[in-house]
Amino acid sequence: MRILVYCSYCGTNYIGWEKQKEGKTIQGEIEAVLSKFFNRQISIFASGRTDAGVHAVRQTFHFDISETSVDLNKMKYNCNLMLPKDIKLHKAIKVKDDFNARLSAKYKTYKYIIYCEDKNVFQNNLSYICPYKINTIKLMRALTHFYGTHNFQNFTSKETDETNFVRTIYRIRVNKIGKRIEITITGNGFMRYMIRYIIGYSIEVALGKQTMESIKNLLNRSNRKIVSTKAPAQGLYLYKVIY
Repeated sequence: MRILVYCSYCGTNYIGWEKQKEGKTIQGEIEAVLSKFFNRQISIFASGRTDAGVHAVRQTFHFDISETSVDLNKMKYNCNLMLPKDIKLHKAIKVKDDFNARLSAKYKTYKYIIYCEDKNVFQNNLSYICPYKINTIKLMRALTHFYGTHNFQNFTSKETDETNFVRTIYRIRVNKIGKRIEITITGNGFMRYMIRYIIGYSIEVALGKQTMESIKNLLNRSNRKIVSTKAPAQGLYLYKVIY
């Protein structure tokens, strides 16, 4: 039986989602708890990997069990008791055997949070504390260049890609309330550091350190020149995965 789980986590204390030989990861913590609950090794497969310090409001993963029936509410309740306080399972449902948390996803939504102030003692690990005043109109204009289908090879550190680095961004929104800026991006898939490069470079444009024209020169080009400006990890949240 295949189970799909929705979870959230604060990524501050982890070196990322993916389990590694050394260091604490979200995948490692969840697999350890599920393995304890089922009394055997359980491997989970996520919709995608998040980097060190990145958070998730609604990450998803699937795993298989040999049982034909299991109380998923009991599983969720007991696992949440054993999990660290910064990881929570929200919902667990039975899915078809050919469902895949990554391959079955139609699109994902990420959010990025910025506070335009020199210091914020409550938001240090949960947002990007930017000491500069960002022009949100210029920021939105810069981000608009990324809307649609493009070759994003200069906005990812991924070395090779089976679809030639082509992805589609369906929606980009910028919302400002006081000193808080929230950027929402929805697309059919995002490569390593892609959102952080896009937002980091767009902030540079909004601050007058780069030009609007430079974005056009970096998108859809045959020559690869990865941008050097990357927004900090702590402001990024995997917000939603749609199947």
